[in-house]
Amino acid sequence: MTLLRDQDLAVAFDHAARSYDALVAVNPGYHSHLRRSVRRLGLRGDGRGLRVLDLGCGTGASTAALHTALPEAAITAVDASAGMLERAAAKPWPGHVTFVHAPAEELARAGVRGPFDAVFAAYLFRNLADPGPVLDAVHRLLAPQGRFGVHEYTLSGRTRDRAVWSLVCRGLVQPLADALGDGELYRHLWRSVVDFDTADRFAARLRTAGFEAVRVLPLPGWQTGITHTFVARRAEGAR
Repeated sequence: MTLLRDQDLAVAFDHAARSYDALVAVNPGYHSHLRRSVRRLGLRGDGRGLRVLDLGCGTGASTAALHTALPEAAITAVDASAGMLERAAAKPWPGHVTFVHAPAEELARAGVRGPFDAVFAAYLFRNLADPGPVLDAVHRLLAPQGRFGVHEYTLSGRTRDRAVWSLVCRGLVQPLADALGDGELYRHLWRSVVDFDTADRFAARLRTAGFEAVRVLPLPGWQTGITHTFVARRAEGAR
């Protein structure tokens, strides 16, 4: 199949928004893994005085993970799908959590301005036609020493992990998605992971984009070798 990109992908997410939360709820560890990845950013305290960007917030699961860890941080949550964003914004949030409708490639046009103390992106980069410009934009938006966290399906490169991913998608996720009328999006999900960077390659991509202290951290359970947290920071003297 051909991967969904740009507007086609946004439309598919718009359609899936109504059932997205119910579908991810059958994924063991989905929310706890997001919270673990947020904690790996290493931001101390309750977040008071910090500005945090949630890039590709979907229906707000990553936003909730950030808010749980940093309840006083000013969080700007961005997504390209109007349907997903509507679901996210309809949930109860304090006033210092705001939502912006924009593709990750058009943050400046949408009025998203730095500096941010941290940027967090969950399940975003494999959906981009070209991750490079978005990584460059994140680098510009971060304050010196700002933290960057990526929570993403990135296979280890082992044959076993690719086989487990395909088995889960074809045996569980795809039948549920087909029944909900969202089969095309979840076929994209399977293919986007298989075709995307391995964990080591994505880490190298981060270093090439100018991030330092890049760490690759696995997640527990069935997703070990399939989903990773990437933690990095912008160098002190970076422009």
